[in-house]
Amino acid sequence: MKTWKRDLLGRTIVVEHGKVAKQANGSVFVRMEDTAVIAAATMSSRRTEGIDFVPLTVEFQERFYAAGKIPGGFVKREGRPSESAILSARTIDRPIRPLFPKNMRNEIQLIVTVVSADPENPPDLAGVLAASLALNLSDIPFNGIVAAVRVGLIDGEIVILPTEAQLKRSLLDIVVAGTEDAITMVEGEAKEVEESQMVEALLKAHEAIKEVVEFEKEILSDVSVEKVELQQDEPPAELLSHFEKLVDVETLDSCLFTQGKKSRQRAVGEYFSELVEKLKEEFDVELVEENMSHISEAYEQMLKQRMRESIVKKGIRLDGRKPHEIRPITCEIGFLPRVHGSSLFTRGETQSLGIVTLGAPMDEQVVDSLLEEGSKRFMLHYNFPPFSTGEVKAIRGPSRREIGHGHLAERALSFVLPDEDTFPYTIRVVSEILESNGSSSMATVCSGSLALMDAGVPIQQHVAGVAMGLIFEEDNQVVLTDILGAEDHWGDMDFKVAGTKNGITAFQMDCKVSGVSKELLEKALKEA
Repeated sequence: MKTWKRDLLGRTIVVEHGKVAKQANGSVFVRMEDTAVIAAATMSSRRTEGIDFVPLTVEFQERFYAAGKIPGGFVKREGRPSESAILSARTIDRPIRPLFPKNMRNEIQLIVTVVSADPENPPDLAGVLAASLALNLSDIPFNGIVAAVRVGLIDGEIVILPTEAQLKRSLLDIVVAGTEDAITMVEGEAKEVEESQMVEALLKAHEAIKEVVEFEKEILSDVSVEKVELQQDEPPAELLSHFEKLVDVETLDSCLFTQGKKSRQRAVGEYFSELVEKLKEEFDVELVEENMSHISEAYEQMLKQRMRESIVKKGIRLDGRKPHEIRPITCEIGFLPRVHGSSLFTRGETQSLGIVTLGAPMDEQVVDSLLEEGSKRFMLHYNFPPFSTGEVKAIRGPSRREIGHGHLAERALSFVLPDEDTFPYTIRVVSEILESNGSSSMATVCSGSLALMDAGVPIQQHVAGVAMGLIFEEDNQVVLTDILGAEDHWGDMDFKVAGTKNGITAFQMDCKVSGVSKELLEKALKEA
C-alpha cells in the first residue's frame, strides 16, 4: 500500500493505492479535503468482435451516506443514477475515452463511487483525478494523464476551484478537463461573459490542470506497472492495399459531396458495397468477410481525408458551404394549438420542436440529491427519438446523451429567465428533436427561446446557440460555423456556444488535438 499527499490549488489531496478494491485491474482511494471517492477500473479478458469502437462504460455512483443522508421516498435505497450522477459520469467519460488505444476491443468498466461528500469540494473533480489514476495504475492500456478543475469569474478575477459561496456570485461556472498538453473538454454556464474572458479562463484552467498532472506523474513514477498487450487483429496488407487501389477518387468525391444527409449516406454506402463485391472477385470471400471491419475502417479514413482536404484546400464543405456559412434557418411560433407556447426551429437538416408549459409553484421539481435539497422552478427536457436520424432503435427512457444535451440547453436559457418575484410560475421546456444532422442541442436553445417568448414569459434577452468545429492540418487551421454531423465526427474539435447579443451563457467543448492557440480559440468564439 502507498499513500501520497499534496496541497494543490488551495486543497489537500490524498491518494491511496493498494488498500481498497484490489480485485479490480486498477483502483485508488482519493480524498480532496472531506470529499472521498473510490475509483475501480476493470477490463474483460476477451476481445469483443464485430465492433469498431472502444467498449468503455463509466458509472458514477452517489451514495447518500456520503453526505450523512438516507434516501427520501418509500424505498430507502439508492436506485437509478440521478441527473447529477449521469452528468458527472459524462464529465469523466469525455476526457478519458479518446486516450484508449484505437484497437481496444476488450470491455472496460470504470466505476467511481462517492463515499464522502463535502459541498465545498464537489466529487466530480475528485472523480476525474481518481479515474485517471485508477487507469494509469492498472494493467489496462491507457495513453494519458487527465485532470479537471472548476473555474469561476468573481469581481473580474478568475478563480480556480471556487467555493460554493463564491459560485453563487460568480459570472462563470465551468469545468475544464485536459492533459499536460491540451484542454480536451469544457462544460459550463456563464452570465453573458465576453469571449476574451472565456479564453483567459480556459488558459488559467489549463495551468492549474498541469499542476495536478504533475502530482499524478509523481505518483506513477513510484509504482511500476506492466500493461497488458492487446491482441492484435492485423488484416492482410495485400487485401487492404488492393481495396485502396480499387477506389476511384472522383467517384468517391461524387458520393461524399452528394447533397442531403440521407442521399449522401446512400451513395457512400452503395459505392462501398460495389467495392466489396469487386474485392470478393479477386480474393477469397471468407477472407474478405472476416476483415470487413478493417475494410470499412479504411474506407471511412478515405472519406474523412477527402472531406478534410476539401475544407482546407478549397474551402468547400460537404454541403457546398464555405467554412463560415450557416445553413438556411426557418422559425415558426405558435406551432401547436393547445400548449402554452411552442416553436418549430429548423436549421438545415436539424429540427427542434420547442414546447413551454407554465405551472404553479407546487409543480416545481423536487430536488433531493447527494449535495442538493430543495426545488427547481425551471426545467428543460430534451428528447432524441431514433427517427430523427432515420434509424430504428429501442426506446427505454432518456439516455445519458439526452440528459447531457438537455442540461446544456437548460443552462443556456436559465440566465435570461425573469425573477421568481416578477414571474412566480414553474417553467418546463421540452425539445422534441424531429431531425438531426449536427448540433441538435443548440437548435434546442433556439426553439426553447422562441417558445418562451410565444408563452409570454418575459425573458431578458433572446438566446441562440451554434456548434463550431475545427479542422487542424499541419499549418492550416480552419474554423467551421454550424457544423454537420460528419464534420463533428471527422473534425478535430466540437464546441457549442450559446448566448445573447451581449455574451456567452453556455459553453461545451470536446477537443481531439493539442496545440490550439489562444488566438484560435478567441477567433472561433467571436465567429460563434
